[in-house]
Amino acid sequence: MTVDIQRLHHAAYRCRSSEQTRAFYEDFLELPLVEAFPIRTTKTGRDANVLHTFYQMADGSCIAFFEAQDQPFEFKAQHDFDLHIALQVDYETLERMFAKGKAEGVETRGVSDHGFIHSIYFRDPNGYVVELAAPVPGKTSSGFDPVTARERLDDWTADSEGIQ
Repeated sequence: MTVDIQRLHHAAYRCRSSEQTRAFYEDFLELPLVEAFPIRTTKTGRDANVLHTFYQMADGSCIAFFEAQDQPFEFKAQHDFDLHIALQVDYETLERMFAKGKAEGVETRGVSDHGFIHSIYFRDPNGYVVELAAPVPGKTSSGFDPVTARERLDDWTADSEGIQ
């Protein structure tokens, strides 16, 4: 099977404050703000008052945010298993960002050894968990094993059917 989807263009999330979000993603994580545009009317004709911002990674993909001041949204602290985004870095950057997080008082956890990657975790001003992941030398580029993955999923599903 061939995958026709080429890469992630952007993943988008709500934010409380575009400026607080910018300070975290641009000043702390060092992802440049590359686009910001207000949305006053949706493509379906609804009135809107939203700012859409984009922070770019080295491969051109982005993490993006919507600030919609007049639309209620329940922000809650996310557990890693609920929602997180993992961004790939090299090991030198992982160590530098770990020290930077601690020095700047940003909630910082890790280093976690997942076998194929080493990871650290931050919490952004919106409550989202951001993982920085450095590949372990000598592992495949992704560390993934599709054959084993399917077997593990099938085992998990079979075991879960008795629990539900």
